[in-house]
Amino acid sequence: MQALRTAATGMAAQQLNVEVISNNIANMNTVGFKRQRAEFQDLLYQSIERAGAQSSSQGTVVPTGIQIGGGVKAGSVYRITGQGSMTNTTNPLDVAINGRGYLQVLMPSGETAYTRAGNLSLNDQGQLVTEDGYQVQPAVTIPQDAIDVTISKSGQIQITKAGAPAPEIAGQLELATFVNETGLEAMGDNLFMESGASGPATTGTPGSVGVGQLMQGYLEASNVDAVTEITSLIVAQRAYEMNSKVISTADEMLQAANQVKS
Repeated sequence: MQALRTAATGMAAQQLNVEVISNNIANMNTVGFKRQRAEFQDLLYQSIERAGAQSSSQGTVVPTGIQIGGGVKAGSVYRITGQGSMTNTTNPLDVAINGRGYLQVLMPSGETAYTRAGNLSLNDQGQLVTEDGYQVQPAVTIPQDAIDVTISKSGQIQITKAGAPAPEIAGQLELATFVNETGLEAMGDNLFMESGASGPATTGTPGSVGVGQLMQGYLEASNVDAVTEITSLIVAQRAYEMNSKVISTADEMLQAANQVKS
């Protein structure tokens, strides 16, 4: 009975849906996290009678035909890159990106990764790094005798030294943008890598055309909405239950058919 296989594809699809939702909920407090959404497609159809087929010698045609669907499959897991809320941390090395763009991070392999998590720190050499110790690009080094660090909305980093009459420029942060942000490959640890779907990175100064601004002392929170995720979870659970009910019903129908034969 085709209904058994069709309902099984529905249960598998809703299982994937629940896994995506659970990952969103698990990362509600992850800095810069972007929630995901599972998207589905219907499977191939079995054409028992094709629409438009000739139904008589008089030239009449079948208006609709008979097509039986084979179920559902996962089409994609889409990342929603909407802006998260800004959380004030008062930490001078925390930066939130307000708008488009990603901080550039130099990986140990020499590749460049990208992140929205702006919870930065200094390593033992005074270099600006991520929480995993990966150096931010372009490289910025804060002198040991600096008593204050200021990061402007345009990404310019200025330091103040004791007894100095004016602040000094220590470096300039740049942001990378992509034609298709959702095509970036997630690597974990709040990092993304460029892919064939995302297109190449285009770097620019924060605040320039098409590039977001930086906010010192803030972090971008996850854009996961708890109410939306719980609602989606309930809908997925009910859909899973209905598909399992279809399997139970099909099984009862097969039992009835077997009893008739006996």
